[in-house]
Amino acid sequence: MTKPAKIDAIYRYPVKGLSPQPMDRVTLAPGATLPADRLYAIENGPSGYDPAAPKFIPKQRFLVLMRNERLATLRTHYDEASHTLVINQEGREATRGDLRTSEGRVAIETFFEKFMPDELGGPPKVLFGDQHSFSDVGAKVVSIINLASVAAVETAAGAPVDPLRFRANVYVSGWPAWHEFDLMDQMLTIGGTKLKIVKRTVRCAATNLDPVTGIRDLTIPKTLQQNFQHADCGVYAEVVTGGDIATGDTITAN
Repeated sequence: MTKPAKIDAIYRYPVKGLSPQPMDRVTLAPGATLPADRLYAIENGPSGYDPAAPKFIPKQRFLVLMRNERLATLRTHYDEASHTLVINQEGREATRGDLRTSEGRVAIETFFEKFMPDELGGPPKVLFGDQHSFSDVGAKVVSIINLASVAAVETAAGAPVDPLRFRANVYVSGWPAWHEFDLMDQMLTIGGTKLKIVKRTVRCAATNLDPVTGIRDLTIPKTLQQNFQHADCGVYAEVVTGGDIATGDTITAN
């Protein structure tokens, strides 16, 4: 008997480019991302971002793993209640700051000025916009990775592939490899929550980095293209009906 598909893990990324934060359970709202997902970004030189009128800006304007692999060596934690970001470097706390205060943001910005001066195109700046998400796409979506597809990539690469390379929100077990692409425009039901799959996820050079060491040890987009004739792994879904989802929840598609 085939096991039903289920949620294997849930992650959010409070600050774009920094550490994933595991979540046992999360409440989704219609037309929104995971709460506090990509809520902040670190501007790498002037980006033209206006917090009073937030809009999509290409990720190249921010500190991101695709270009700034040293970010992967940091361990960060964001406390939603206090808006505090803690940055740990080499096993020790390097700094912390309340991202809703000027003093807290300066503490974080000062750290990055010293941490990666040669990679900065200007003063680093913590960015925030009410209800805005600094996603790689303009729409507010939840990103989903099929763990069987990651296993297929791993076989093709001939080396271990940590699923966290793909920095998704929801990791699914129980689907066959690449089954997520067959579900385009279909609805996923998780308890009382419904999500519509709307777009395949094109992978960039950020997936080449080991998420722990920051070493560029694989060529994931090239491996995908050579072995599967596309550079996609994962899908984006829009939340249609809100509700709670949790690890272990069963997923049905229709």
